[in-house]
Order: sequence, then C-alpha cells, then structure tokens
Amino acid sequence: MNFQKNLISKVQTLPNHPGVYQYLDQKGKVIYVGKAVDLKKRVSSYFQKEHLDGKTRTLVRQVHDVQFTVVGNELEALLLENNLIKTYRPRYNVLLKDDKTYPWIVIKNEPFSRVFSTRKKFKDGSLYFGPYPNVKQMNKILQLIGELFQLRTCTLDLREEKINQNKFKVCLEYHIGRCAGPCQNFQSQETYNQTLHAVRLLLEGKNYSLTQFLKKEMAAFASVQSYEKAQRCKELIEALTKYHAKSMVVSDHRKSFDVCYIEKNNEEAWLGYLVVKEGNIVNAYASKVSDPLDVPLATLYIQLIPQLQAHFESHSKEIIVGIDKPLFLADTKNSYPKIGEKKQLLQMAINNVRHAQLQVKKAKINKSVSEKNLPMQAVNELQLALGLKEPPQYIECFDNSNLQGTNAVSACVVFKNGLPSNSDYRLFNVKSVVGPDDFSTMKEAVFRRYHRLKEEGSPLPNLVVIDGGKGQLSAAMEAVHSLNLQNELHLIGLAKRLEEIYKPGVSKSMLLSRRSLALKLVQQLRDEAHRFGLSHHRSRRSKNALGSELDQIKGLGPKTIEILFQEFKSISAMKSADPKLISKKIGAAKTRLLLQYFSKNQSANSL
Repeated sequence: MNFQKNLISKVQTLPNHPGVYQYLDQKGKVIYVGKAVDLKKRVSSYFQKEHLDGKTRTLVRQVHDVQFTVVGNELEALLLENNLIKTYRPRYNVLLKDDKTYPWIVIKNEPFSRVFSTRKKFKDGSLYFGPYPNVKQMNKILQLIGELFQLRTCTLDLREEKINQNKFKVCLEYHIGRCAGPCQNFQSQETYNQTLHAVRLLLEGKNYSLTQFLKKEMAAFASVQSYEKAQRCKELIEALTKYHAKSMVVSDHRKSFDVCYIEKNNEEAWLGYLVVKEGNIVNAYASKVSDPLDVPLATLYIQLIPQLQAHFESHSKEIIVGIDKPLFLADTKNSYPKIGEKKQLLQMAINNVRHAQLQVKKAKINKSVSEKNLPMQAVNELQLALGLKEPPQYIECFDNSNLQGTNAVSACVVFKNGLPSNSDYRLFNVKSVVGPDDFSTMKEAVFRRYHRLKEEGSPLPNLVVIDGGKGQLSAAMEAVHSLNLQNELHLIGLAKRLEEIYKPGVSKSMLLSRRSLALKLVQQLRDEAHRFGLSHHRSRRSKNALGSELDQIKGLGPKTIEILFQEFKSISAMKSADPKLISKKIGAAKTRLLLQYFSKNQSANSL
C-alpha cells in the first residue's frame, strides 16, 4: 500500500509507551480513536500490511495525520479512549460510540449509606468511585467490601423518625453477620460512618491509610479487652495486604479543572494541556508554541491559558499549572500541586511534552524526504489540510506595517510551487486610511490587488493567506465580496502565538500539527510578508523624516529629525507642541534652533 511519506515518518517516531492515538482525515476531523500498550507497535501495524477487513482498509486510506497522548498504564488508556470516543464520536469507532458509560461504585448520600454499583451519576451529594472499565474487577471489589465490612444492602428509608416508629425488622443479612442492624437501632450512625470511612479509604486506593486506621482500632479494642473485635481488625489487615487496587474518586462537589504545563529554554517554548471533567480526561494536547517576544514564563501562562480554554471550550474555574507562582487569571484560580492525583495529572502533561519534543528530534534524525521535494510536498499537505480542490501552487500572503498609524504600508508576497517568487511581490502605500486601523488597511490592500488582477485578466491565486485573526480575515472578505470574487478566491487567516487558522464563516479555529509541512509553509509566507512589508515601512519612514523642510535647519541632524517625526508625526504638530516636551526629546539647544526656524518662517509668511 502507498502511504504518505510524512505520515509513515511520523508513525516511526511514536514512543513505545501506553497511550491513546487519534486518526485524522484531510479536513483535520477525528475519524478513529484507539488505545495501545505500545503506541508505536500498534499504530505501525495499520501501515505495514494489507488488511483483510474492508472497514480497516477504508479507514487507513483516509488517515492523513496521527495525534497521540501518552498515559501511565493500559487502564488509563482505556478510560481516555472511552472519553475521547464520546467527545468526538468518530465515524470508525463502533464499540464505545453509544451513550453508555462504564459503571461506578457509589457511596449514597443517605442515612446509613449504601454502597453499590451504578452507571448513572446524580448531583445529590453522593461519592462516586471509578469508572471501572473492567466490570469483573468492580464486582470483586464490591464482593470484598461485603465480606470485610458490615453494611446494609436494603433500600429501607432509615431516617431517624422512621426507625423510631419500630416498623422495621432485621433481615437475613443481620443473622449471617453481614449487617449490624441499623434498622432496629442496633447500630448508631456514628459507628456506621466509621465503617464507611474505612470503605472510602479502600476505594480510594489508600491501603496504607486504611491499614493504619485498622491498627489503631485493633489497639483500642485490645486495650478494653474486646478481643473478638480486635481479631476482626487483624483479619481485615491481612486481607488488605492481598488487595492492591487504585481508583480515582470523583464527587459531584468536586469541580472540573484543566492542567497546563509550559516550559521554556533559550530557543523555544512547549506546552502540555489536559481538560479534566468530573475526574475524566476529555482532551489532551502537547505542542511547541510561539514566543517571539521572549516573555517571562508566568506571562506566557497568563497569555496562553485563556486561548487554550477558548479553543477547547473549557469553562473550568480551576487550573493546575506547572509553576509555583500565583497567576492573575480572570475568573480562574490556579494551583501548583506537589502530591496527590492532581500532581499525577500534571506529570502526565509534562510527559506528553517530553514525548512531543522527542518525536521532533527523531523526525529530524530520520528525515528521509529530499529537500528538493519538500516545497511541493508542503503544497500538497496544505491542500489536504484545508480541503482545497487543487494544490495551492500559487499563494499570496498579505501583512500590514505601520508606526501608530503613520507611514502605513501593506505587503503582498507570492509563492509559486512552494517557493518565493520575488519578482511578483507587491507593496501598497495606504491611501484611504487615517490613523492606526489595521482592518481598513487590510481591506484596501486586498481590494486594490485583486481589482487590478481582475481588470487585467491575470490569473488569481489558489489561496490567499491573511496575517491576523478573525478581524483581518473579515475585512479582507469584505473586499473580496465587493469585487464579487468570493467563489474564485480561497482565503484563510493565520493568528499568531498558537498559530490558529481561521476560515471565512467558521467560528472555531483550526490547529495544524506543529510538525506538518503545511503549517511551516503558511508560517514562511507570513514571515516573508512581515519582513518585506516592515523593510519598506522603515525605508519610507526614514525618507519622510529625512526629506522634510527641517533639513534646512543647521544643527539638526537626520537622527534628530527622525526622532521628531516619530514623536510628533507632522510639522504642524511640532509647531503646536509644548517646547518643554520637545526639549525632553532633543535637548534645549536644538529646541531653540527649531523654534527660531518656525518663528522666522511665520514672520516671512505674514509679510
């Protein structure tokens, strides 16, 4: 079978660890979710042989990208797989795509609480433990609880007033020693709650804490010569040494939260992000992030977290972070756990960052594609990623440059067959926009560019990239609609930092893999447009500053004149400015020369 070389290369760099993998089609939609004890072996098996199963063959033909999340063990992989299937409802997942879920063990919020299994959770104050993908394991736990602890199994209403009416009688469970008879006041609520405390420790996997609790009970019974009860505690301790199970506790009082880990070094920044709802991981993401301003780590957290929450549609009010420092986040509190389950989830985010970094390194080492073929391969990848009808061999990209609205220019760079076509670059000195209005500047440039191409009958690009988010893209689309070219031009917007891609009429952004050639091509377009436009903007700004009437003033050099124009923008503004403010910028002596020149010219004009 023939598969894309870049996909095969990516599969070869997967880690040999337990985890969950997601197959994406050419539109970036998740079409299959699977779990694996060994990610590399499991995913590789799809692309190394001819499958007899027709569904599998069809699935493999539609796979264009693979994403993965590393977890601690096979059980965690099974739970995450179930959550992701219910979140994305992939087309090729059948077994777990229905609305059923794994069962839980519940300690019911009621007098003399019952302990039983359920597939439904209610917000009634009860405690839920699980979920248990292995139902046999859950039943064994319930059987062990029934053997070790005296708990009621009946459904009687054991409120105090009901018990005092003496309408209940003990059942067989009492006579065989499985229940202590709270229905007839043979057991107090306080004593029953102590038993529930031990059960809860068992379900939380806190075997050491439970053992210590039972040892204290045993010593207390022995001190008052209650040897039968002390012996019972000893038997429980011995039974616990043979039982080792760990389950995550979830209470409806416990809020959902997100987990964010960011790390920086001298060259790059990486992030790992988990979305946890009611104790279940429903989304996991790890990627390199853009940090062009080299901001402090805390600032990077503050800037990225709102964007990530918006992208994953998370409304959690708590976020676990990998920095021991308070962050000022609107309506969200952050914490840095050092122990417990939240610390384990933070470590999972860290591990996913490590594996993502390792995959990038392996990809560089194992790179087998010729550099000469990379440009067209990037073009083909971009076609698949954006769902275009034909490869975008002719791409144009727009970017604006200005200094507080002055000397505004817009640059248009052209790439053909994935490579820059310098002779086709164009610059637009903005004519109709006053002040710093990036949207209107973009609209003017796009209109002028394609109005001319339309009049000349010149070929239109297969794709137009707008440097910016929804605002710039909407402004560009207004220009396209005014020219009636909306059916002939395909536009996308590229927002910085998370490198999100926006399409016209689509509210949610699109994230391409950081390692994809398609994203690198779009980034190259954006960077080249920024370089080209900024270079012309600086040149124009210098000419405007140095080619003014102020050149006639002896004693004012080019740098001083440029400082004046940067600060005051125009000669009329300089004339009306406070001399003290001018003096702060260029000094008292040069200010006198400037004012003398203005005074002399004014006198001459009045004559």
